[in-house]
Amino acid sequence: MAPEGYVFTGSSKTPTQSIDGASSNEAAVLHGAKNIVLEDRMINPPGPGEAQIAVKATGLCGSDLHYYAHGKNGDFVVREPFVLGHEAAGIISAIGEGVTEFKVGDRVAIEAGIHCGTCRSCKTVKYAASAKTFPHVQGTLQTFINHPAKYLHIMPDSCTYEQASLVEPLSVVLHATRRASIQASQSVLVLGAGAVGILACALAKALGAGMIVAVDVDERRTKFAVEEGFASVGHTLPRAPRPETTEESLALARQMAEGLLNQHLPGTEGFDVVYECTGVASCIQAGIYAAAPGGKVALIGMGTPIATLPLSVAALREVDLIGVFRFCNTYKEALTLFGTGRLPGVNKIVTTRYPLKRAKDAFETLMRGHDENGRMVVKVMVGDYDE
Repeated sequence: MAPEGYVFTGSSKTPTQSIDGASSNEAAVLHGAKNIVLEDRMINPPGPGEAQIAVKATGLCGSDLHYYAHGKNGDFVVREPFVLGHEAAGIISAIGEGVTEFKVGDRVAIEAGIHCGTCRSCKTVKYAASAKTFPHVQGTLQTFINHPAKYLHIMPDSCTYEQASLVEPLSVVLHATRRASIQASQSVLVLGAGAVGILACALAKALGAGMIVAVDVDERRTKFAVEEGFASVGHTLPRAPRPETTEESLALARQMAEGLLNQHLPGTEGFDVVYECTGVASCIQAGIYAAAPGGKVALIGMGTPIATLPLSVAALREVDLIGVFRFCNTYKEALTLFGTGRLPGVNKIVTTRYPLKRAKDAFETLMRGHDENGRMVVKVMVGDYDE
């Protein structure tokens, strides 16, 4: 839900950006851990091959939160003041030279991950693995952004800006699902019932999966997943300190997996597909233990740079461990899923909204896991919202 008094106005506002010269642009700029400053930056007209977009909605991601809280995300460390945000959509306000496929006023989803275009991964049309560019260019928590037109995608008429912003995390899940080759009637375990986990549940259901179990330490999230029809059942884990040793972690993981199987898939050898959306070492380990022989574990969550895994268990049971970094050629299909209504109710994932000027409050809310009124937070949006 939105903070009291907030109304989304993005669908009715018309951008008034000029291409005659640099213009004012409000931006939420990260200068270090928990140090976001609202700045008035100048933005130049779009260059050749670019379009300028008036950003209407940006979803905050777990990686954004890591940058905000710690000044880094895994091995990627903040090297300069920069604008966070990469799950975004908006309306084209200006067109650069050579851009013919778009016009001012087009509503677009922004594919923020710009690949290098020169490495082997890019040349084999698997640009998800390309990481040769600066890890994060200036992001979308600003009023306007210039972006290569080839990474913009027209939104279906029935798609909202918020849904189009969810296309980015949905693309990650879609990429993982393609790699895991999920089939109808297969059993699915989703570890982590945040926005990505809920989207994994929703996509698995749309593809005809059988039993879908959503796991989290927050009972409100597992109940949400079930009550909104995304998961078959929810499983809430007790909150406990993280294990101090590898042995403790592996023992906890095995216990977790056995509990999940005994309760939700008794008499079976495990889940056909596991979406690991937490990045927590014990959850990655549990995913391996809980997978059926020949099953797939899609490693979506980030946060543990080095984890000790029960590889012998995976090898002996021929469990495939699938790395997932970004996505590749997914935006068209993801937008179609939203536009055709194949993911009913996913708009409810957006629980909390803030205007750009309250970006810092948005991050603090995401970090707490609940808003000022104690309500559960799944996906926080920052954008064109009025008080």
